[in-house]
Amino acid sequence: MPSRELIHRTQEVTPTVRELAMVLFRRRRVFVWVAGFVFAGAALYALTGTKYQANMKVMVRRGRADAPASAGEDAPVDLTRLGVTEEELNSEVELLRDDEVLRKVVEDNGLGGRDWLHILRWNEGPAQRTEHEARRLAKRLRVEPIKRTNLINVTYQSADPEQAARILRSVARAYLEKHTVIHRPDGEFSFFDQQRGESRLQLEEAKGKLLEFNSRHGVIAAGQQRDLALQRLSEVDANYRQTEIEVAETQQRVAELESLLAKLPQRTTTQVRVADNPELLKALKANLLDLQLKKIQLLTKFEPTHRLVREVEQQISQAQSAIAAENLKPVRDETTDKDSHYEWAKGELQRARVQLKSLQARQAESAKQETAYRGIARRFGQDAVTQDDLQSNEKAAQERYLLYVKKQEQARIDDALDARGIVNVAIAQQPIVPALPVWSAWTILVVGTFAAVASGAGCAFVADYLDPSFRTPDDVIAYLDAPVLASLPRRGRGRLTA
Repeated sequence: MPSRELIHRTQEVTPTVRELAMVLFRRRRVFVWVAGFVFAGAALYALTGTKYQANMKVMVRRGRADAPASAGEDAPVDLTRLGVTEEELNSEVELLRDDEVLRKVVEDNGLGGRDWLHILRWNEGPAQRTEHEARRLAKRLRVEPIKRTNLINVTYQSADPEQAARILRSVARAYLEKHTVIHRPDGEFSFFDQQRGESRLQLEEAKGKLLEFNSRHGVIAAGQQRDLALQRLSEVDANYRQTEIEVAETQQRVAELESLLAKLPQRTTTQVRVADNPELLKALKANLLDLQLKKIQLLTKFEPTHRLVREVEQQISQAQSAIAAENLKPVRDETTDKDSHYEWAKGELQRARVQLKSLQARQAESAKQETAYRGIARRFGQDAVTQDDLQSNEKAAQERYLLYVKKQEQARIDDALDARGIVNVAIAQQPIVPALPVWSAWTILVVGTFAAVASGAGCAFVADYLDPSFRTPDDVIAYLDAPVLASLPRRGRGRLTA
């Protein structure tokens, strides 16, 4: 059974400073070689591999963004694109890394041909050598957009500070040329000028067709004339319907008046007078008196039985009978006049018949006007459709013409701005020759010293961990789980013999 002290030593896993120092002492060769190699590399880099970094900042702005060109006089301004989008910023970043831009920089600065890589590639042609140098330049050139800004940071490191600044200046020139070519292709002004001429001819043709149609059909504003004809048609139709109602009413009135007139008398008695006839009675009485006087004269001459006397008596008897009859039958005087109801009905019937003829004439004329206005409205409706099409074609041609005129003017302005080098990107910070390296020699030596110590210690601990030999009695106890009676260190190797 292992003792309590043995178990305690076995479970103890935290090394002490002395044990760590012993590990470094045992593996001092590994530590010295690794640390010396790392420090030598750092010292060599500090003396011969110092890098100088040149910086350049490119600002992307909306100053040369294409203005919205519209045929209207008051084209709305697009206020939603005042800022630079992330896609536009990333597009400019990729344009700075473009292979054509990098090859242009390599050709302008004559990179390559002065190092050992050129010796290895002695059989390459100029195009292949330029491509290799462009790839090397792409690895050394760092292009990164600055967050929350419209700036792009471009850096390049080189052992020669002047070369670093010169490379960035060449990158700026090639990038601006590439940017102008992409955003402003050649021939835009001539294209819009050609389109403007063609649209002008189309506009003149559309105007000629419209004028010819208006002249041939005798219309000015067919739509308005159609609407006016429809309005008049509606009024005539309403008048026709109203006249039709009045005709029916008048016909019914005529029929009623004719029926009433047939029932009414033409004349009516206005006054009746009953009285004797004084003149007739006077004449009869005078005649009776004469007959009586005549009878008296005849009696003086003749006998009562005489024929003449008897005739006179007979006449006297007739005269008396006539006077008696006249007294029994008085004279009747009746006065008549035209019947007022009959005359009123007759007058109303005449007026109704005249009015009926007038209404029938108006109805016939309204029917003619309705037919005429219906034809006019139909004709103007067809003309309005054709005229609207011609006007639409003219308006479209005019809008195209105005659009190409504005596009041509915009292209002319853009060409003038391009000629003066005014683009929507600008070099916010020009590259200058760096006076100080990226890392100073003392900084590299200090960092190299720490790196040498850390790497040497790490390698020493790894070598000690991979060594399977026993180094202390505790290792033997932990491995064999048995007590150690004695231990003798081996001279020169630092190993243990139990």
